[in-house]
Amino acid sequence: MVDFKRLDAADNGDFDDPDSEQQSNEFAELYKESLKDKPERDKIIEGTVVRVDQETVLVDIGLKSEGFVSASEFRDANGELTVKVGDVIRVMMTREDGKRGYILSKKKADYQAAWEKIGDAGQEGGIIEGTVTARVNGGFSVDIFGVQAFLPASQVDIRPSSDSDSYIGLTSKFKVIKLNQRRDNIVLSRRAILDEERAASRDVTLAKLEEGQIVEGVVKNVTEYGAFVDLGGVDGLLHVSDLSWGRVGKPADVLKPGQTVTAKVLKFDRTKGKISLGVKQTLPDPWLDVPSKYPQESRISGRVVSLMEYGAFVELEPGVEGLIHVSEMSWTRRIRRAADVLSVGDEVEAVVLGIDMNNRKISLGLKQAGENPWMHIAEKYSVGTKIEGQIKNMTDFGMFIGIEDGIDGLVHVSDISWTKRIKHPGDVYAKGDIVQAVVLKVDVENERLSLGIKQLEPDPWSIAPTTYCPGAKVTGKVTSLTDFGVFVELEEGVEGLIHVSELSREKVPTAKTFAEVGDTLEAIVLSCDPKERRISLSIKAMQAAVEKEEFEQYLGSQGKATSNLGELLQQEMKNRNNN
Repeated sequence: MVDFKRLDAADNGDFDDPDSEQQSNEFAELYKESLKDKPERDKIIEGTVVRVDQETVLVDIGLKSEGFVSASEFRDANGELTVKVGDVIRVMMTREDGKRGYILSKKKADYQAAWEKIGDAGQEGGIIEGTVTARVNGGFSVDIFGVQAFLPASQVDIRPSSDSDSYIGLTSKFKVIKLNQRRDNIVLSRRAILDEERAASRDVTLAKLEEGQIVEGVVKNVTEYGAFVDLGGVDGLLHVSDLSWGRVGKPADVLKPGQTVTAKVLKFDRTKGKISLGVKQTLPDPWLDVPSKYPQESRISGRVVSLMEYGAFVELEPGVEGLIHVSEMSWTRRIRRAADVLSVGDEVEAVVLGIDMNNRKISLGLKQAGENPWMHIAEKYSVGTKIEGQIKNMTDFGMFIGIEDGIDGLVHVSDISWTKRIKHPGDVYAKGDIVQAVVLKVDVENERLSLGIKQLEPDPWSIAPTTYCPGAKVTGKVTSLTDFGVFVELEEGVEGLIHVSELSREKVPTAKTFAEVGDTLEAIVLSCDPKERRISLSIKAMQAAVEKEEFEQYLGSQGKATSNLGELLQQEMKNRNNN
């Protein structure tokens, strides 16, 4: 053991003896030799593990005293030791302990070695490889030879993914943006490398790209209207309408980032670098075979894929759809919404009604796949058949009466009464009333059944010429007064007009002063026109006939009467006609 106190004394000149001086020189040499073997602080050295316990790891570093490393530096995430006796490790001396020996650190040695590698790999602007280990505030942490570097979120990719966790575990090359060992600060960029690689491949891709060309690319990101596909340094837009000949709800339903797709270049603007792609164009157009596969009047099977207010779209095969309009869904029911009959996913049978190849439209009929009940209506309800039913609905122009399940007949407002002027069926009936009617017309093609209520009884005007023949004396009530005459009701629904000129022998300036509504008047019939529904009456002619009768009766008192009032009226009519 070297006596360092004696050596210090020798250095201070405390020995005058020549022998002592010689010994002093020997001791000085020994001291210097011992300093050579002593490791320098902050320098990496190799050693062999000679003992491992729970607190420390003893390392032989080739000196008289061993070094100690804290066992915590060798524990993994689960707390297990990752070192064993005999392992050769690199360590750094942090301080010297006179009692225990040298205090070493493996972490500091690894850290120093990592920075040396980083320096060798490249300073600022250099390229280095690392692994993304975790997300941190504003970006990611990247492991580079054991040193944690910072990768800003904006520098992770050309178009960063919405799923940040997808980058965890990624091993890639990075460009060093900032490097400061004193501050333990390294900032990296992966995007810079990708931009350089993309720029290099972009020129190559654009040089050989042509419209109509079949290309292969990788989906970069998916949007609501389509997807962007990387063709090699340049992106092409794949619109949702060009994904499939069939219906595609959302592009995300069929495409995922990273997916490889084969597409056709539909448009290519070399100046602006804009590219439009289509996947469906790489496949045969199913519409080319539609006329032969789905001829008109053929029966088809399909699946409802979409519902609108006006109808349902049915997929016959991928890329080929037909529309069932609401008017073609039922023979008997009035369908207002397609959803009242069908649901998405329903399997249906229908009949092809028409094909429009120019607009790629197929008209389908659901009701045509079943029997048309209207074909039997004409036989079951021939014209003149009396029916009874409930009033289902009313409109301004008439009312619908239920004949049988799903079959309604229309009674037009003009066919409710022969005699009454009815403006709205609600003035006479109420919804739900049970009424009788007569079948007037059956239109199978347009699915219409016309009914009449007034036709249950004879038209009073049809027998009016017999009842109201010219010369007949009638009595009626005044219903209305006008300047030109008085309207008199002879029976329900039958009126006659006494013209102002036929009210009296004396001149009457206006009929309004002649009588009042409700008055009872007697007159004779001048004419009856059932076609025009008109009866002309005269009080003046009746008065003349009465006077003539009285005169004849007076003469008869002198002798036999030669006529009666009826004959006199007829004679008066003849005289008026002759005049």
